[in-house]
Amino acid sequence: MSSGDQQPPPQQQQQEGHPLIKPTFTEKQAAELVQRIFGLEVSQLRPLPSYDDQNFHVSAASFPGKGESAGDFVLKIINAEDSQNSDLVEVQTQIMMFLNGEGFPVAMPRLTRDGKVLFLETVDIGSFTQKFVVRLLSYLPGKTVATLPVTPPILYDIGQMAAKLDKTLAEKFQHPLLKSLHRGEFIWNLRNVPLLKKYLYALGKSEYLDAVKHVIEQFQVNVIPKLSSFQSCINHGDLNDHNILLDVVSASSPNPQYRISGILDFSDMSYGYYVFEVAIAIMYMMIESKDPLSVGGHILAGFESVVPLTPKERDALFLLVCGRYAQSLVVAAHTTLLHPENEEYLMITAKTGWKHLMMLVEMGQETVEQIWFQTAESYRK
Repeated sequence: MSSGDQQPPPQQQQQEGHPLIKPTFTEKQAAELVQRIFGLEVSQLRPLPSYDDQNFHVSAASFPGKGESAGDFVLKIINAEDSQNSDLVEVQTQIMMFLNGEGFPVAMPRLTRDGKVLFLETVDIGSFTQKFVVRLLSYLPGKTVATLPVTPPILYDIGQMAAKLDKTLAEKFQHPLLKSLHRGEFIWNLRNVPLLKKYLYALGKSEYLDAVKHVIEQFQVNVIPKLSSFQSCINHGDLNDHNILLDVVSASSPNPQYRISGILDFSDMSYGYYVFEVAIAIMYMMIESKDPLSVGGHILAGFESVVPLTPKERDALFLLVCGRYAQSLVVAAHTTLLHPENEEYLMITAKTGWKHLMMLVEMGQETVEQIWFQTAESYRK
């Protein structure tokens, strides 16, 4: 759910003439992009929800003469700010192709007419032009985790998948553009929780303001000094309940069996630490759960079946989960002020997120960790 690197408040953006970064292509323009750039005739196209990019589900017509059959794709038009760093998008796409080759359910890019994995589209907006990176990705089957009742076995699988993904990248992936994943002040990297201070204005006089300030303060004191001792890796960075797809393996009632059929949205990738990935997964899987407190133990068990955490990493897990709640909720409030037309999607997490964050803060680290660690330990017996 990236919203790019640092952005000034909306009032300052207007004063500086800072353009809004979310693309606003019409369905007709999107269909024209698919035909012109990728050489496919569109038979059907519909918008998909997105944080600050623009996505369309594309059904392409068949071309018997060229030996091509009809197919489904996702057209991704990346926001103007992230599109300024095409190296970053390039390496993210190369990582997707690599992971697909390693057996992960990750979308593959359709090459452009001239054999590239992406295209830079220039749009004339009167007094200036904007550039948007355009990609066409294979459409993955399944339903999002957010739409299904998630069971402990699925949570375990999600934790295990998260660890395998990061470990595979850390041990096997090499590319000359990898350095672009060192993203400095990228707001969605968990190490940058303290940068939320400049966005607190978006909460106004909210009853939650003190809780967020407390989380940021504790994070600075108890997490930041320990980072150098954590196990480093490349993080997907956004394994939320809308970015993981599940497919039915067995539909037997009342307990259908699911498997992970898709991992979406690699736009928040950056260098980080294994413990960041498990914390992010725990936080987002809590959102729709009927028993949110138990979620952490099942995901942690799956994750540690592949990458065991050190005592220092385990000790930081509670504040990392709280920190991700703070990031998601504060940045969503900020971005909603910039894009009120996208409020429904931007505030998805907020519906239950504030309630969960307050619950964690009020219960405290020791009580919550005891639940998580005991659940994780039960898998080892």
